[in-house]
Amino acid sequence: MLIKKRIFLSPPHMSGNEQKYIKEAFETNWIAPLGPNVDAFEKELAEYVGSKGAAAVSSGTAAIHLALRLLGVQQGDTVFCSSLTFIASANPILYQGAEPVFIDSEPDTWNMSPLALERAMEEAKKEGKLPKAVIVVNLYGQSAKMDEILAICNHYQVPVVEDAAESLGSTYKGKKSGTFGKFGIYSFNGNKIITTSGGGMLVSDDVEALQKARFLATQARDPAPHYQHSQVGYNYRMSNIVAGIGRAQLEVLDERVKARRAIFDRYVQALGDIEGVQFMPELEGTMSNRWLTTLTIDQQTLGVTPMDIINALAEENIEARPVWKPLHLQPVFNGVTYYPHQEGWSVSDELFANGICLPSGSSMTVEEQNRVIDVVVKTIKR
Repeated sequence: MLIKKRIFLSPPHMSGNEQKYIKEAFETNWIAPLGPNVDAFEKELAEYVGSKGAAAVSSGTAAIHLALRLLGVQQGDTVFCSSLTFIASANPILYQGAEPVFIDSEPDTWNMSPLALERAMEEAKKEGKLPKAVIVVNLYGQSAKMDEILAICNHYQVPVVEDAAESLGSTYKGKKSGTFGKFGIYSFNGNKIITTSGGGMLVSDDVEALQKARFLATQARDPAPHYQHSQVGYNYRMSNIVAGIGRAQLEVLDERVKARRAIFDRYVQALGDIEGVQFMPELEGTMSNRWLTTLTIDQQTLGVTPMDIINALAEENIEARPVWKPLHLQPVFNGVTYYPHQEGWSVSDELFANGICLPSGSSMTVEEQNRVIDVVVKTIKR
């Protein structure tokens, strides 16, 4: 039996130029963490997104953790966080001994609901315990309603950490995603729009804070001839070799965005007219990198479930997944406070129940995409 070639959800897509920077690192023996590639990658990424500075670290999770540490989050504090996201958005809250409060999505962006956020802030103010920070996630490449969210957070003087792990290359009203909060974070995990195999970046216009982030990320070593440490630090810095991969990937980021948006458009053209199929919207005035093409299905109308489609794709050696399981439904966060979009209406619960992520890798061919489309159409018709 002939096994069909595997189609992955979002595989790495190398440009071919990565070896140049890796070779330089080897030839100059800059193998250990830090070095010219790290410095250049920070500078080049900061310039690309329009931020005053950047700090290259080992993961997006590490970047969020450093942001919370820089904001003084500690035991007994609360941090508001989007619920419809990967757990990495919220785990750093626990690292600091603080308590997460989860905020629902809204239908226009699938991201943090300003209505739910406003309600949560009002209650926190009444209780005399405003959050130390708000972590806003830009899901699947789509920016949240940053104007509305920043207006609320600024009113209550609560800083924003913008989790742009999935939205590098996206824009909101002409400005690059990840540059709206006090801190922004990016991920270069193997499945992201560009990858360093593993790594992340913390960006900010507060250059002094970024310098402190670098200090904390290198085990908080004091400026002394011997190894001296007055604070707890972390082993979070990016290696010079990994940063070299990132530099080459950054050179082709705009091409990768263009490719993913074309993949999204082909899916919409093939499946968008099917009654009961709805694609993730793109907010007016924004441009999503369409990191993953995501859609919801009306199970009553179509007579199939998301898992029916995901399983049918799996049978054809095609990877697909449900939309993120909301964090307020995760066992590890059992009992944590959650604010739905509206009383009796949890948007993130609905998206999780009805959502599917389709293969969206920028290296996917038209033929491979047609394989995916054929399986989806056949499953729905069946």
